[in-house]
Amino acid sequence: MGSHSHEVTDAILETLKRASSGLKEADVGFALAGGCAAYARGAAPSLHDVDFVLSEKDVPAALEALRALGFETVKPPEDWLVKAYDEGRLVDLIFSICDHPVTPELLARAEPMKASAVIVPVLEATDLVISWLLPLSEHSCDYGSLLPQVRALREQVDWNRVAAVAEDSPYAFTFLTLLERLDVVPAPVVPKGDSSWP
Repeated sequence: MGSHSHEVTDAILETLKRASSGLKEADVGFALAGGCAAYARGAAPSLHDVDFVLSEKDVPAALEALRALGFETVKPPEDWLVKAYDEGRLVDLIFSICDHPVTPELLARAEPMKASAVIVPVLEATDLVISWLLPLSEHSCDYGSLLPQVRALREQVDWNRVAAVAEDSPYAFTFLTLLERLDVVPAPVVPKGDSSWP
């Protein structure tokens, strides 16, 4: 990893620290998601932005808290997230994942973990993997970048539950089959458990 990568990673982690502290102070319920959550859970750093999940009702308070810290906030055309920028570094505030609204239950399952010298709620590993697999589609199907992240988390994940939720998505289920063939997960993964999510 070059020194530039370290600088990028350090800057993203600093943004994570600032944003999470601001959200906590504003009493906004949230959990860390995306690459930063994988990093907090032991995956190699692949940090381009900071992703938080939160309930849609808390979005206005979250944006206000980040604006108070000097973040520039943006409402993009997508109807499932809002964005904030910390000197050009992106924070995504995600309130719906593939038409699944972020629920209090999802946030309650998040586990406090250390990320960038602060303790933040981090999406539970099974939920994190589901949040990566559900958006897979014909237009966005990058198995290559997902593989190392998922491999790093594999022992923390309830794969039968992932299979139950992913069963209706051909792209997600094909990725699970790939994981079995590569011996990343125990075969066969059987869709078991509650398929409703989150």
